[in-house]
Amino acid sequence: MLSADMRRVVEEQRLGFAATVCPDGTPNLSPKGTTAVWHDDCLVFADIRSPRTTENLRRNPAIEVNVVDPVSRKGYRFKGTGVVLEEGDMFDEAVEFYRERGTANPIRAIVMVQVERALPLTSPAYDLGATEEEMRERWELHWEALRMGQGGAPTGE
Repeated sequence: MLSADMRRVVEEQRLGFAATVCPDGTPNLSPKGTTAVWHDDCLVFADIRSPRTTENLRRNPAIEVNVVDPVSRKGYRFKGTGVVLEEGDMFDEAVEFYRERGTANPIRAIVMVQVERALPLTSPAYDLGATEEEMRERWELHWEALRMGQGGAPTGE
């Protein structure tokens, strides 16, 4: 079951990275800007431009989706089974869900991810005693420097 914090992170971020297994056994990692909570133990994303992801899931339904807040450097990894839907009531319901969220791109398929295991992801900086406030401050300064045309990564990933 997805906790309230897991749901919050997924709904706030929406960008997840889905890892599937290619036919030759190598990994395929693909960003999914439509990642959402479908119900208590299921995530969903739309196939807008993910032909490799859906092909891989049809052969091998193993999937892991990582969703991380890039400012706090905290998030979750969701491991489970993916099902590709291209028609039917659930497909139609999910397409409507995305239309209501403002997704204008054509949706070729919907992927339902039955979450079997969920674990937290955090930056190693927390292991060294950094607080969430400090992490947020570091990364906000980093992005402000990028906007101002200056480079440089913050220390303490």
